[in-house]
Order: sequence, then C-alpha cells, then structure tokens
Amino acid sequence: MTVVAAIPAYNAEVYIKNIIKRTKLYVDHVILVDDGSSDATAYIATNMGAQVIRHGKNLGKAAALATAFEEAKKLDSDVLVTIYANGFHNPDDIPSILKPVLSEYADVVNGDYVTSPDIVINSTPEDVEATNGAHLTKDSGFRAYSSKTFDVLKFIKSDHAIESELIDDAIIAGFRVFEVPVKIIDPVRRDLLASKRIGVIVPAYNEEKLIKPTVEGIPQYVERIYVINDASTDDTAKVIETLNDPRVFVKTHETNKGVGAALIDGYKTALRDDMDIVAVMAGDNQMNPDQLYKLIIPIIEKKADYTKGNRLLDIEYHVGMSRWRKVGNAVLTILTKIGSGYWRIMDPQNGYTAISKEALIGIGLDEVYTYYGYCNHMLVRLNTFGFRTMDITMPSRYGEEKSTIKYSPYMLKVSSMLFRSFLWRLKTKYVVMSFHPLVLFYLLSMILIPFGVVFSFSIVIATLSGIAVHMNYVLLDALIFLSGMQFLLFAMLFDMQESDKDMRQGSRLSQQ
Repeated sequence: MTVVAAIPAYNAEVYIKNIIKRTKLYVDHVILVDDGSSDATAYIATNMGAQVIRHGKNLGKAAALATAFEEAKKLDSDVLVTIYANGFHNPDDIPSILKPVLSEYADVVNGDYVTSPDIVINSTPEDVEATNGAHLTKDSGFRAYSSKTFDVLKFIKSDHAIESELIDDAIIAGFRVFEVPVKIIDPVRRDLLASKRIGVIVPAYNEEKLIKPTVEGIPQYVERIYVINDASTDDTAKVIETLNDPRVFVKTHETNKGVGAALIDGYKTALRDDMDIVAVMAGDNQMNPDQLYKLIIPIIEKKADYTKGNRLLDIEYHVGMSRWRKVGNAVLTILTKIGSGYWRIMDPQNGYTAISKEALIGIGLDEVYTYYGYCNHMLVRLNTFGFRTMDITMPSRYGEEKSTIKYSPYMLKVSSMLFRSFLWRLKTKYVVMSFHPLVLFYLLSMILIPFGVVFSFSIVIATLSGIAVHMNYVLLDALIFLSGMQFLLFAMLFDMQESDKDMRQGSRLSQQ
C-alpha cells in the first residue's frame, strides 16, 4: 500500500523541519500545503524533500486539507495521514493510527490525545465493531483515511469545525471509524515555564511600525516585558503608549545610548524585579516568539546559563539572510570563537538570547560593551567567569525591518573590541583567577608569527633587490614562523579543553 502524509501549514517554520523528518520515517510521500505562509515554512519543507503545494494567500485549514486530499488522489495513494504543523501531533504515533487501516478493519482512524505515558494502544476488529463512531475526539485532526473515503468528504465547514465534519461525513457514509490513543506533545513545556519568573527585554529605536506586533506576540508565560525606548525620533513612544498589556514596563532614554546600553538597563531592571531568566527580543519583530521556549528550557533544566539563537547550522534556516550578512557573520564568528574561547559557538551576532539571573550577576553588567558588539562581548565575559553557553538552532526571520548598521565601521569596531577582550580574558581567566601555560603559548605565537612574516618579507625584498641571502636565514625564518604556529595551535587546543571542561562542570559561581 502507498501511504501519503499531508501537512497543512501556515507560518510553521519553528516545528516543520522536525515534523517532516520524523514523518518521512513512516510514510512513502509527504505533501506540505503551504497556506500562504510569510515565513520560511515552504523553503524548509522543500529542502527536507517534501512536495510543497502553495496557496497564494491564507485560505484556512479546510482549504488546505481539501488541497491535500486532491493531491493524494492524483498520487493514487491507498492511505492518507493528516498531521498538523503546530508541533502538537507526534509523528512517531503514525504507526498506531495506520495499523487499523492497513489491516483493513477500519476506514478512518482518529488519534485521541491522552496524557499518560504508559497508555497501551491495543486496537482490534472487535474494538471497531463495538465502538464505531462513538465517543470520538473529533477535533484532533491527527488521522489516517483509507482511499475509499476520499470521495465522500465535502470540506464545507469552517476551520474550527472541519475535523468534526470529516468524521461525520465518514460515519454517515457507513465507513468504519475508530479511535486510538496517542500521547500529547506539549511544545512549550508549560509546567517548567511556570516554575520560573521570566522577563523579556525589548530594545527599540525608531520601531513605530514593528514594536506593537513584537510585544503582542510575546507568550503569556512571560511575566514582565521591559520595553527600552532608546530616544526614538519617530512615533515609537506613542505606539508604546497604546500597548494594553499589564506586563509591559517602559523606560525611555533621553539620548540615544545604543542597543547594548538599552539591554544593560533592561537587565538591571529585571534583576531588581528578581526575574529568574531574562530573554532579549529586538523591537523589529525579527525574533519569532514561538522559538522563545527553546531558549528558556535549557536554563531551567540547568543545562546552560546562557542560550542564543543560531541561524547558521542548517542550510534550511538561511533563508532571508543576505549574502553580505552571511560573509560578515562568518568572519565575526571566527573572531568571536578566538576572542571568547567558546569554540563551538556559531552565529555570535544573533541577539535572540536568554540568560539566568546568576549569570547576569556574575558577568559584571557595568563592564559590558554598549555598541552593537555587545553580544560578542557578553560571550567573552561569560566564558571568562565559567558560565555555560548553548546554541539553539532556529530560522532567520527577515521582513519589514531595515538594519541601521554600517558594516565597515561596525566590523572594525567589533574586531578591535574582540582583540582587546581576548587579551583581557587571557589575563583574567588564566593569570589572575588561575594559571594555565596557554597564556605563554599565545604570547609566544603573537611574537613569533608576526616576526616570521616580517622576516619573510625582508628576505623577498632583499632577493628582488639582487642581494644574496644565505639559506640559513631562510631556514631560520621558517623555524620562527612554524614555531609560532605550533605555539598558537597548542594554545587554541588548551583553550578548547578548558571551555569544554567548564561546560561539563557547570559555572564556577553557581557551584559556590
């Protein structure tokens, strides 16, 4: 039998990759009906190997399901599985809802959500005869349909009633309808999120168009929202006044101090309010609020002290990022790895972050860089004081926002800051707080490598000028340069080992 899975989706970039990846294990073909999404849903699905059918605009769930069934007919499929893209359905339960249809003792199987992890699925032909159409959870939408039912389904009702309509159509037509229990997936782990006081800082400078949807999209498990108006010259302040959310606390800067200074203000306010975890979401609506729990959960579970988004790990998530951004990000990623000592961290410019109260207290907020490179500098200080940092893979989301960064001076300023911070980290972490010979290795490499390069140029210039250069000088130059490179590689190796040790042991301050 040919089994096809259909996924109606609208702005589902958060969950779609994992859903398609798992669904492909149990079916022969995956169809994604992209119902007018404005995010990367279709792009990711295409890269995952799904067949993507696009609606030009958002027509609703009923229309998306109707499109999926029509395509299933064209593919001459024997069974169609419908699974939604909101992260609530578990693809690993597909075999459970397929079994009665493939065994030909049910025509439609409905997945009924249960909370017990120990539930045993035991469907038999006798169960179908005894319970056909009775006590169904008609709004689940996680189902398997035999091809015999395709032509009786009408798709007339609205989105909220479409699941019930499809079940009713099948029952009225005399098909055997059965229900099996499947386990609930709760994508936001509400029990954990409710156990901590969570704050979100929203720095805003001239974001009159986007500040409102940004704040309105912040999930309800967030206790306080700190909007920092960094002396905006447009109507950002007026828009902020219209926000009807009791969680919002507004602070306005009389002069523009920069995004780093705005965040520091927000962090200090959150500490005074005794927030356990503080996240950052830019006021340009670039950061998807559905991703926020993924940053927070590792901190609650004590797997990290600081989490940050990473748009660079998977090619499916690069959509929307300009080529210049990719090149600049790659250069700054390398420089930040060296400067911070977090060698496994990528996409250091990603400002979508979350941090624990203990880490905020431990890094010294008054010393954090206040220009755009604040996120790079935060990593340097977090590593220096032994805090654990974790990358969280997520899509980039570029829309109406326009970057105000001038890349040339930005790259120069941040690169210079990273070099100074690198020297400070070596002194503080490996001389003042403890001692490690990697400091000497780094120092020797910084002397020998430049000396070797200059020596090489002098030999080349002398040779071109007709001056005879003894081979011993060439050998000496090679020895100096290669020795410097060897010292550098040893220093980097020891630095990586120290960083990995901090990640395994947990932050130094949290253990005291």
